[in-house]
Amino acid sequence: MQVIPVLDLLDGHAVRAVRGERSGYRPIRSSLCTTSAPVDVATALIQATGSRTLYIADLGAILERGDHAPVLAAICDALGDGVSIWLDAGYTGFMPMQALFERIASFRRSSSRSRVVPVFGTESLLDPNALEEALAANHDPILSLDYHAGRALGSTPSGSDWWPSRVIVMTLDQVGACAGPDLTTFAAVKALAGSRELIGAGGIRHRDDLVVAEHSGAAAWLVASALHDAALLFGQHRSSEG
Repeated sequence: MQVIPVLDLLDGHAVRAVRGERSGYRPIRSSLCTTSAPVDVATALIQATGSRTLYIADLGAILERGDHAPVLAAICDALGDGVSIWLDAGYTGFMPMQALFERIASFRRSSSRSRVVPVFGTESLLDPNALEEALAANHDPILSLDYHAGRALGSTPSGSDWWPSRVIVMTLDQVGACAGPDLTTFAAVKALAGSRELIGAGGIRHRDDLVVAEHSGAAAWLVASALHDAALLFGQHRSSEG
């Protein structure tokens, strides 16, 4: 199972996400670096894990307080070739996604080929056709099924026929909560997912949680707090990567 590090952006900082309670998010204090500057934190996460994927939630965009396009461009430049950035920026449809991608490209300073992959979160998504449009435009989109306080967020169609080939199961209550992964919700989604690749999110505290998450059938799991808190010494877990 692949461990994918997570970076949450808000008000120009990398912040610590806790239970989806965004009004309380504060700049990150991490064992990996001495700053909350997004480029520094992104670089530290990739160096610490060896991952070739970084998940970024642009909370400014999700909360409609302004996106972080220049910061995202700087992260792309810093990480360079071979690193994919999975970006959830609160897209309501395809055109807002495309507009943000163009803005990011306009701020790029290097010719590195780091790739930005759109993550459409059901919390924000208004037009489910956006996934097909993004696929047609060669973006290989990912769907994030967002849950909070025991309910699914958003008003997207029921059933799984419209899901793309990769789906994140995002239980916001577990994020940064030191409560373990939400395997019940993950199992419910897995029962509907067929052959799709499922990625879990939130709740990983230590090695045992990684093992249980892998046994649940997850192809990958999004992790943040356990990395910043040095609860996962990633060099000891490379055998868990696919």
